[in-house]
Amino acid sequence: MAPPHPMTRVALIGCGTIAVQYARSFRDYSEIELVGVTDLNAGAAAHLASEHDARHYGDLDELLADDSVDIAVNLTPNDAHEPITRAALQAGKHVYSEKPLALSVAGAESLLELARARGCRLACSPFTYLGEAQQTAWRAIAQGELGRVRLVFADVNHGRIESWHPAPLPFYEVGVLFDVGIYPLTLLTAIFGPICRVSAQSHTLLAERRTAAGETFTLTKPEALFALLEHEDGPLVRLTANYYAHRSRQTGVEFHGDAGRLHLGDWQMPDCELAQASYDEAYRPLPLLCPSAGMRWGRGVRELAQAIREDRPHRASAEQAIHLIEVLAALESSAENSHPVAVHSSFPPPERLPWAR
Repeated sequence: MAPPHPMTRVALIGCGTIAVQYARSFRDYSEIELVGVTDLNAGAAAHLASEHDARHYGDLDELLADDSVDIAVNLTPNDAHEPITRAALQAGKHVYSEKPLALSVAGAESLLELARARGCRLACSPFTYLGEAQQTAWRAIAQGELGRVRLVFADVNHGRIESWHPAPLPFYEVGVLFDVGIYPLTLLTAIFGPICRVSAQSHTLLAERRTAAGETFTLTKPEALFALLEHEDGPLVRLTANYYAHRSRQTGVEFHGDAGRLHLGDWQMPDCELAQASYDEAYRPLPLLCPSAGMRWGRGVRELAQAIREDRPHRASAEQAIHLIEVLAALESSAENSHPVAVHSSFPPPERLPWAR
């Protein structure tokens, strides 16, 4: 179902901190028009709307009733993703959701079934593997420059949320895996395909925390995880993810193959440091295949809009998002019960961007 207008018109559901970044990034894309926003916090929505000359919808129903909206962008809190996306699909909107698509595999699968029944597209973050550094690394691996990649180290040392965010509790409640561990796993499954088995341990390192305002709180969920993940036809991955270590020298993703190795300095930033080496040589900088304009949070929405216009499968697919939810749930189960957990879902692999083929 192609957009009916010369431009793809998008509306934001949720006007928190990340919505500001999405809205700003749309200014860089001439084919994207931000037509409106809505939020339970009417003041935040009104402010964002005025900054971008967009409409302030009084509520979700008003936004979904607007026939000019082609793509609804779901930027609500994690536990609201599934019901908000469901409402948007039922209204006949294409949907791009922030991660996770839902908090359970069953919930995410039901959203995909609804999207197919309604003839709508359903896409989900993370989109960050579309970045220039990530695509450059992927191309080097795909062309065999490292030989067969057999081992990967992925490090998500994300620090203590309360050190920079005034309301850290939602991050700790959803957990480090669903919040940030998902980023390198999205990249790795895009490159190497589905994960088939995981083993994990989780720990609470610092239970008692204090917000910037001086309020104390106690963690109810482990904030550090150490895991091994096996791909069906790919490398063994060692993942560390925590809300404790800050400014660690163990960063990004390092790929080790029979013929060489490659270090991606950051699993999120598209202009991060990239280095490559043969098996017994020192790392040397690996130039990006094309210049990076830095982080643009609307990149995934734009890719979805382009796919609709070109009548091709979109990247950042719901199928991959569902697989990742199963992987994350399997990791949590393995950590809780101290045994390996099999992962059964799969997904159609995304293609590299044309300039990275």
